[in-house]
Amino acid sequence: MLKKASGLSDVNRSPNRRARHLSTSQQHTRGLLSALLLFILLAISLVPFPSANAAEVRIGEPSPMLYRAPRQITFVSDVQTKAARDAAAAQIKEVYKGPDISIAINQLRTIQDITDFIGALRQDAYITDAERREQINAIPGFSLDESSLETILQMSDESWRLIAQETARVVDQIMREEIRSDQVGEALARIPRYTSYSLSDQQRTIVQELAGQVVVANTFFDAAQTEDNRQAAADQVAPVLRTIQSGESIVREGEIVTPLILESLQALGYQSTRVGWQTSLGMAALAAGIVAAVALYIVHGQPQWLARPRRSLLLVLLIGSFSIGARFLVPGHTLIPYIYPIAAIGMLACLLLSLDLALVCTAIGTIVVAYHTGGSIELIIYSALGGIVGAVALHKMDSLFAFLRATIYVALTNTLVILAYRFITQQVDNTGLAQLLVSGISNAVFAASITFVGYAFIGRLFGIATSLQLLELARPTHPLIRRLVVDAPGTYHHCIILSNMAERAAVQIGADPLLTRVGAYYHDIGKVTRPYFFAENQSDGVNPHDQLDPHTSAEIIISHVTEGLELARQYRLPDRVTDFIAEHHGTTLVAYFYRLAVQDSQDKQLPEDLFRYHGPRPQSKETAIIMLADSIEALVRANHPSSQVEVDRLIMQVVNERLISGQLDESDLTLKDLGNIRKAFSVVLQGVFHPRIRYPEKGRIQRPERPTKAGIEGVQHEKPSSHIR
Repeated sequence: MLKKASGLSDVNRSPNRRARHLSTSQQHTRGLLSALLLFILLAISLVPFPSANAAEVRIGEPSPMLYRAPRQITFVSDVQTKAARDAAAAQIKEVYKGPDISIAINQLRTIQDITDFIGALRQDAYITDAERREQINAIPGFSLDESSLETILQMSDESWRLIAQETARVVDQIMREEIRSDQVGEALARIPRYTSYSLSDQQRTIVQELAGQVVVANTFFDAAQTEDNRQAAADQVAPVLRTIQSGESIVREGEIVTPLILESLQALGYQSTRVGWQTSLGMAALAAGIVAAVALYIVHGQPQWLARPRRSLLLVLLIGSFSIGARFLVPGHTLIPYIYPIAAIGMLACLLLSLDLALVCTAIGTIVVAYHTGGSIELIIYSALGGIVGAVALHKMDSLFAFLRATIYVALTNTLVILAYRFITQQVDNTGLAQLLVSGISNAVFAASITFVGYAFIGRLFGIATSLQLLELARPTHPLIRRLVVDAPGTYHHCIILSNMAERAAVQIGADPLLTRVGAYYHDIGKVTRPYFFAENQSDGVNPHDQLDPHTSAEIIISHVTEGLELARQYRLPDRVTDFIAEHHGTTLVAYFYRLAVQDSQDKQLPEDLFRYHGPRPQSKETAIIMLADSIEALVRANHPSSQVEVDRLIMQVVNERLISGQLDESDLTLKDLGNIRKAFSVVLQGVFHPRIRYPEKGRIQRPERPTKAGIEGVQHEKPSSHIR
């Protein structure tokens, strides 16, 4: 029996355990295949097709024919905007940084060292004047006129002292001013104005010559600040809007094509009749860049998706399908870009994947739409804001009313963008405006409708636990729940208490409360196959484990996980719900039967693997909550605590054991989360296992004496009386 059950345990591993086995080469292979598929789909959506009204023009070459605007258009001219911003930046003067006080201090110290050195040479009686001249001229970067040098060597000590002091003062004054590299000559010319008039002409000349040796630039061009100022000035220039009237000549035959002319032709939808290899390479590079960005984000920001190939495929198909749809529906139309429900990609991704990935999908969809509309700023804002608002409106969806709410929010957002852009461009055409507003509302309705249909069917197809499916699983009429009620009522009661504990804890730490509650309902579903082997279902006091050896008993206890996974597959439970079955015991040890086995075999080195659950450890906050709640509820029920202090002690005991044993290491729970979980469990357990007053069955009820105020104060901290249980 041991061998048979052991084999069943090895085969029936949880999805997360199997996924973890794919975390090397197989996982990388599937990731690369997903990236390749996304690249192919994006390349298809971005490759330009030939146009009937194509324009074969190049900058700097004459236009082969006359091109007129088929319709009125207003767009942001990048060419004119850049010219205006360059002009604004050119008006900003260069910024210089200084004067640098450290340079002034260094130069002042240099001239003092030089004068001190010359003074020392003047006092040295053991060298000749020729040797003095030679050593002075050997000073690096220092040279004096021969006549000045002779005067310095022959003057009195008092005169030299005055010259040294005055030189230091002049250098200090002149180096305090701003001196740029091209202004050193001007600074040298100002030295005579700083020299004291109390000195003789000869002394003044020597001071000026000495000071001129150390005057250098102390203020330097600040390229970074200058560029920042010019960039700030350029950023202040609003984008230049260019309006082309219907029938207006864009370029005449033979006219040299300028960047502004080419930009106008592109804005009007004119494209090359041939798709050259340069264009194809550019589109491939753009598609590869998008794929690389998505891959980097998933690897570093959402690595758990690598272990879920079906969800990775769903992400790729969402982006690819909406991108290809935009390729065939958006170009060459006026109203369809406003109707195309690109917001649905973000809304579906939010419901089926995550809000973070929804924003990524919205950004990619916006890029594709913008490309096919000639880079229209209005449609970029329109698509991006609609997708973001729709995704956020459906985040943490709690009812079907959320779809109506999202429709209203997206419609209002679209309307505001359309009206705002009309006011900005001051191009108000009542008929055109009405058509655009209807298109914006239609966009919201189509997006919500597509999202609702996709949410109802795609989730089941890809094994994703949607809120609708979770609500359905939470109903007591579900076949598995009915089996639990009938075959294992004690386990069902345990699951109900557990769900209340777990849901409250999930709310406290920001986890998914609905998923947590449903996971609590199904985490022990495997016990319905052999309910009588579990204490909560043993109502007659007979424990079948008394007749079994510890190995067999442990095997039976552990098998409720593998049997639960088998039932989950039979009833097609979503992966997220199945995770609760596989992870709620993690890799913990069935300690009681292990100790019995050790005791019976007298083998202190008995391997623990046969007495451990197969795991994996909890991979999410929700499954970690169930692990803690499951152990705590069982421990509290078994110990019958008589006070809230004892309940809290038992809760702390379990949390510490799971934390120290490493069972929570892969769940992303923080210490703050664990504190909030303990508080939530304590509140629920206080309501479930609170003590009650034992009422007398018959006879006269003796009313207790009314205590005095002193008596009340004296018993406030006493333990409960014996009739409280």
